[in-house]
Amino acid sequence: MQKDRHHTAILGRFFIPFYLISSILILPLSGCARVAQPVSQVGFYLDTVVQITLYDTDGKEACDRNIQECFGIIDKYEHLFSATIEGSDVWNVNHSGGKPVAVSDDTANLLKTALYYSELSGGRVDVTVLPLSSLWNFGSEGSRQIPEPEAIDEALSHVDYHKVHVEGDTVTLSDPLAAIDLGFIAKGYIADRLKEHLLAKGVENACISLGGNLVTINGKPDGQPYRIGIQKPFAEEGETITAIPVNDASVVSSGVYERYFYENGTLYHHLIDTQTGYPADNDIAGVTILSASSLEGDALSTACYFLGIADGMKLIESLDGVEALFIMKDGTMYQSEGFPASS
Repeated sequence: MQKDRHHTAILGRFFIPFYLISSILILPLSGCARVAQPVSQVGFYLDTVVQITLYDTDGKEACDRNIQECFGIIDKYEHLFSATIEGSDVWNVNHSGGKPVAVSDDTANLLKTALYYSELSGGRVDVTVLPLSSLWNFGSEGSRQIPEPEAIDEALSHVDYHKVHVEGDTVTLSDPLAAIDLGFIAKGYIADRLKEHLLAKGVENACISLGGNLVTINGKPDGQPYRIGIQKPFAEEGETITAIPVNDASVVSSGVYERYFYENGTLYHHLIDTQTGYPADNDIAGVTILSASSLEGDALSTACYFLGIADGMKLIESLDGVEALFIMKDGTMYQSEGFPASS
């Protein structure tokens, strides 16, 4: 059933930024009882900084062990879903020459979900975008340049999610030059798995940050929500402009400033339009999704960016338990009614 609500426009000189930084304002409990202290570790996986914070209710050693287990889970999935790690499920599919490839249950299920969101967005989000995105080379810190039009047209001819066929645990590309990229959804899937793992271990309070994906287990031990700082777009790392309260939820953002370069005064960013082959050109600077599932937030943040403010907000309003904030390039902000106010 469609949600019965309205969206709110807020005008101002500054954006509410949309990149979720790993700095979390955590206050310990006060009183005579033993204070539950945060235990945090940082690693580098999935081409981003990963930070996992638990509260020391069962002892620091237990927290450290649980966090290391989480890092092991991330490493496992990265070696299944990465398009660049040789021997991963995705790498094997992309280098199969169109032959059927047996993959893990996790990979098959995630591919099916990626195909669902590809269909939901009308192909604006497309799981076979890799021939095009690799051409733009936003994943590299080296020199970046605008590809030749002929190269873009050639890459576009191989971008079509209908060319991916999943039957059980077998994946086949009907176009041997098509290639899968799960980047728009993989971090969300992994974040959800980490939350499940920690809950199974009895963890009651935690915060998981995988770059632009952040997931919390409940709130802080004192019952208060986590205050999540949001970084100002294009500003120095760590410069926040607001913070929102988050309690047992996922927050995911997509924006044009995450990976980009300028050429002749024009901004070229990593959100590539599968209809044109060039970075999407609309009035949106970024989208933030608040939801129970990080996978859902991952997919919707990207899809809503490409759909635009009208269709994107319409999609959000049709979904229960999902809120969104759209930040326009002129500083206007549109938010669903249930999106939390800054704290």
